[in-house]
Amino acid sequence: MTDKAAFTDEEWATLRRSPLVAGMAISIADPGGPIEVIKETSAVMRVVTEAAAERDDLVGAVAKDVREQVQQRHNPVGDFKPRGATGGKEILDELGRGAQIAGAKADPAEAQAYREWLLECAQRAAEAAKEGGFMGFRAVQISEGEEKMLAEIRQTLGISAP
Repeated sequence: MTDKAAFTDEEWATLRRSPLVAGMAISIADPGGPIEVIKETSAVMRVVTEAAAERDDLVGAVAKDVREQVQQRHNPVGDFKPRGATGGKEILDELGRGAQIAGAKADPAEAQAYREWLLECAQRAAEAAKEGGFMGFRAVQISEGEEKMLAEIRQTLGISAP
């Protein structure tokens, strides 16, 4: 199993923030109100909590560290703050960095599992809150903007579409 010891502090920080950055990508793709952001972030944290409890690989190690950071009231995203119109690109670049780091230092199966986990975080965030419509009428589960962002995340992580 590849764990924190295999990475520099900076590399590990990138791996640790990436699941939350994946959720952030969805929030930026189709901005809703604060309730949507809370639902999307909560969905990502459920994925992280599940992985921390169930997995004994790189994904599990990262998830446990994210969970510890949150329990200690530390921000696992750290100082990563995408800015303005380039925010989507910065987020995709950050996810690509995380995937590249995992690919360089973890065994291929763990690196692939890490990339798939990041996509799962984004997917579950996209499914967390209905978008559009009026008071729930004509709302869609995953908006066009979120679908587009999921496709961009798949491409960035090198995962083919289902």
